[in-house]
Amino acid sequence: MDLFSEIENPEREELRALRRELEEQNYKYYVLNAPTMSDREFDEKMHRLQALEAQFPDMFDPKSPTQHVGSDLAVKGYGLSVTGKGFETVKHKYPMLSLANSYSREEIEEWVRKLPAGVEIVCELKYDGLSISLWYEKGVLVKALTRGDGQQGDNVVDNIKTIPSVPWKIEREDVPDWFELRGEVLLPWERFEALNKEREEQEEPLFANPRNAASGTLKLQDPREVARRGLDAYLYYMLGENLPGKTHFERLNTAREWGFHISDAIKVCHSVDEVMAYIAYWDTERKNLPVATDGIVLKVNNLAQQEELGYTAKTPRWAIAYKFPAEKQLTLLREITYQVGRTGVVTPVANLEPVQLSGTMVQRATLHNEDFIKSLDIRPGDMVWVEKGGEIIPKITGREKREEELSTLNSPTSLNSKLSTFNFTNKCPECGAELVRIPGEAAWRCPNEAGCPPQIKGKIEHFVSRKAMNIDGLGAETIDLFYQKGLLHNIADIYDLKLEDIAAQERLGEKSAQNILDGIEASKSVPWARVLFALGIRMVGETTAKKIARRYNTIDSLQWATTEQLCSIEDVGPQIADNIVAYFSDMSNMEILDRLRRAGLQMEGEAAPEPTSDALAGQTVVISGTFSQHSRDEYKALIEANGGKNAGSISKKTSFVLAGENMGPEKRKKAESLGIPLMSEEEFLERITL
Repeated sequence: MDLFSEIENPEREELRALRRELEEQNYKYYVLNAPTMSDREFDEKMHRLQALEAQFPDMFDPKSPTQHVGSDLAVKGYGLSVTGKGFETVKHKYPMLSLANSYSREEIEEWVRKLPAGVEIVCELKYDGLSISLWYEKGVLVKALTRGDGQQGDNVVDNIKTIPSVPWKIEREDVPDWFELRGEVLLPWERFEALNKEREEQEEPLFANPRNAASGTLKLQDPREVARRGLDAYLYYMLGENLPGKTHFERLNTAREWGFHISDAIKVCHSVDEVMAYIAYWDTERKNLPVATDGIVLKVNNLAQQEELGYTAKTPRWAIAYKFPAEKQLTLLREITYQVGRTGVVTPVANLEPVQLSGTMVQRATLHNEDFIKSLDIRPGDMVWVEKGGEIIPKITGREKREEELSTLNSPTSLNSKLSTFNFTNKCPECGAELVRIPGEAAWRCPNEAGCPPQIKGKIEHFVSRKAMNIDGLGAETIDLFYQKGLLHNIADIYDLKLEDIAAQERLGEKSAQNILDGIEASKSVPWARVLFALGIRMVGETTAKKIARRYNTIDSLQWATTEQLCSIEDVGPQIADNIVAYFSDMSNMEILDRLRRAGLQMEGEAAPEPTSDALAGQTVVISGTFSQHSRDEYKALIEANGGKNAGSISKKTSFVLAGENMGPEKRKKAESLGIPLMSEEEFLERITL
């Protein structure tokens, strides 16, 4: 086959496109914890890719997603522990493979029937969490590795030690010198809902499901925050030498005796009928569990038979997973209403004919933004399909054809139905202001920050929240009451509240009033970084506020910072920088800040350390890639310590790029086009030590 005919072959092109798409989805799922494709769609595309690769064996590639598992390895310099060091990457003693899976009960039956006669099968719940490998030496937990790329993983042992169900030490004589237990780290439904409620109050993106929340939590920098979120862990496989028991089931019972959290739902089955009965039972009963499950795992029980059956490149032949199909229902979209957040974002909401999903009644679902509504071409009166994302968050996934579409199918007049689309509101539903849509953003926004009630109350709620000023007693209901009574119009009014005014309100007395005033007084000692976060500047989250406060240790110095100067701070891009500049350009904000200053709030913090040398004086440096001798954060500190400035993006003002392995191709391309030199890790260290 010549080159031109190969290029023109659509199936070969499809193969290449699928490889690119699935690698991108693996990255979004394992690293970003923000998948944009359902599990079922991913699996279907993977099966299609496998079929195409079997059709074209000459296109075999060991790097294909069919030949390896997705990787959750932290990008160096981003997965940091509380000590500031990157997570240690450790090679697995036994590769951590993924499981073959199916959504068809018929395929599961066929898999069971193909096994040797008399084989016992262990059925287990498939927990929807983050895979973990626990290493114990002489009964002591020494490492906890994520799946990583299957060959090596990140050691997150400090975070794993915050999980109460994971023992740090096993004091038993029958424990081998070394063994490994594998399982899933999970965030229980109750904790997931509480975490998303917190994020919703802060107008932070919600986690789509407990799996994403657990994965993001386990890669946090601070074990104290990990502990606060309340992870759990279920263990399901033991490995090592000279272990007790000749079957998988026996080893799990031993692990339970040693104090590990092993599910009570595990069952040894001896026939296809028993397996099918197990699947049917848990398809319903799993909805009553405290944690998320998305299927059933079947494993050959006898360990010698497991070894005999062996492995493919990425899956064991002695195990398979049955995935539960997503539960969905068809219901009527009654109307579309709107909610206004504290930053003015107007979110459309679907009000539905009540329908039961996963044991709860669903009446509302977010429609995200105007583009989402247009992509599904939905409007009130449509019959829409509703699913629960991760079995918890209702989402609309499509609609049925309308009567006029069916009656005018293949008719020129069918064009008329396309003209009758839903029109997004152009006015704020709360204050009537004309909405604006900022270029590059999907959301419409109400610009009336000082006069739109949800924005005013939302900003006050954010200001008093636990991670900001932490003022007890001022909850959403109390803030709404004080707003209605004219006591609060902005965050500065909090510090003008009087005992008699508070005590005079309904459901409040002198004791409650004094508690509120005590909380207000205590907030005056909240450090500068949290005050900055509390101000509610758009896109300036808790972590970003800390980084800005380290660079600008007083509000006066931050007030006069330019967009370019702000962009030199890690995680501060042009949009965030523009929002900060715009905030300090608004005179009403400056008046509020002046009142807060006079009230006694902390408007300055510790000064950033002075440079220890001028080796990089006047130099602006961009860091890209991964490094072996220091983390990215450590290199940024070294740049500043030697008089240089960090920048997040390459421009004509960039002096050089500190380029590690796997440098981003876009950054490399831009550096080459602008003639910006690249400096290796070794060259950089030599330069600052001259």
